[in-house]
Amino acid sequence: MLISLKPVGILGVGSFLPEKEITNFDLEKMVDTTNEWIIERTGIKARRVADENTATSDLATEAALKALKDANVTAEEIDLIIVATITPDMAFPSTACMVQKNLKAIKAASFDLEAACSGFLYGVAIGKQFIATGTYQKVLVIGAETMSRIVDWSDRNTSILFGDGAGAVVLGETEEGKGILSTYIGSDGEGGKFLALPAGGSRMPSTVETIRDGLNYVKMDGSEVFKFAVRIMGRAAEESLKLSGHQINEIDYLVPHQANIRIIEAAAKRLKMPLDKVYVNLDKYGNMSAASVPVALDEALREGKIKKDDLIVMVGFGAGLTWGSCVVKWNK
Repeated sequence: MLISLKPVGILGVGSFLPEKEITNFDLEKMVDTTNEWIIERTGIKARRVADENTATSDLATEAALKALKDANVTAEEIDLIIVATITPDMAFPSTACMVQKNLKAIKAASFDLEAACSGFLYGVAIGKQFIATGTYQKVLVIGAETMSRIVDWSDRNTSILFGDGAGAVVLGETEEGKGILSTYIGSDGEGGKFLALPAGGSRMPSTVETIRDGLNYVKMDGSEVFKFAVRIMGRAAEESLKLSGHQINEIDYLVPHQANIRIIEAAAKRLKMPLDKVYVNLDKYGNMSAASVPVALDEALREGKIKKDDLIVMVGFGAGLTWGSCVVKWNK
């Protein structure tokens, strides 16, 4: 029996950021670096950091509440909650279950998704399928991170990069020909060694020794990750465009993962897009991993950069190595 797939769109968007800010000048007092060096290498000027009483589920809940309000949807209407994160409150229960409790989304199934910085786009790809097939009506997808918890603040190679935050979207049925036109996700586990958190799992449980050796913090081969990112960002966007039946010259706005300004510029160049049609906020927040794309999307909307019927592309990459992109005919 053939199933008629429903068109799926983004009904509401929201984001939430901690108040505390750590600037490059603050980092100059903590590690051997300078404001000029960080800006030149990354484009980052500051990042937000959650206080000691705030966990990932707290950030996720606040972003979700804003997305629900924007969509004019109640928590009781949500059928599924997906939280994309690499910094869950704990190994289990899932951060999504904690968000479900906080929201009182009494009928929602809930699970976490771990695809690092690509996680939100993976979540959108998955959530879309549930609605398109008629399994669910409303899906809440959240990207939320407290990266400050897994960063070694004495390591100048990684401490300058990451920040905390959360972004969320409500997915639901929309008009035919609008909404999420295509999604494209992929991975290459051969590159997993280039960006990882070595200890704390079953391969290397946390011990006094792993903590002493800093293995419970993010480890990154920056040059390898950079080469991968420059290669994959543009290609992933191109692949999702092919699937949508659209051409590069039809893109109205690009919302990329906010990792490094040089990577964003390389992707824009490949797609022949002027930078005034590419949203950038990494100077304010750094790399928020799975929260990066939805926070950027929310800010771009609030600033009036994206309008109804615009064709937008969201694209990202992350540890795994993973990548994801989607094409959206904006339906709001």
